[in-house]
Amino acid sequence: VQLQASGGGLVQAGDSLRLSCAASGRTFDSYYMGWFRQAPGKEREVVAAISWSSGNTVYADSVKGRFTIAGDAARNTVFLQMNSLKPGDTAVYYCAASSFGVAVSIPRSAHLYNYWGQGTLVTVSS
Repeated sequence: VQLQASGGGLVQAGDSLRLSCAASGRTFDSYYMGWFRQAPGKEREVVAAISWSSGNTVYADSVKGRFTIAGDAARNTVFLQMNSLKPGDTAVYYCAASSFGVAVSIPRSAHLYNYWGQGTLVTVSS
């Protein structure tokens, strides 16, 4: 599975951005898709994730109510709509796919995702 993320940029606090992640290759192998982010000096953390089969989603507490993850199975693309952006959202955002099989719950840990995109930088100025 190859993942291509896009949509990052420089915005002001309160603005919105939409990230896209296009998957190609053995896309039928992936069960879950996730967006992670990593700020300088911090560990990579999950932002949101979605199950392809059920459409169920999970979010980090810090983005609940502001970010929305959605998948378009026909286009093998996952989106992350980010509203009311804050300076604390500044990070490199990565999309990832998990092909380890059906889990009890949507994986939140980076080590449970085995395919990664190249990352797209989101910078939110105050």
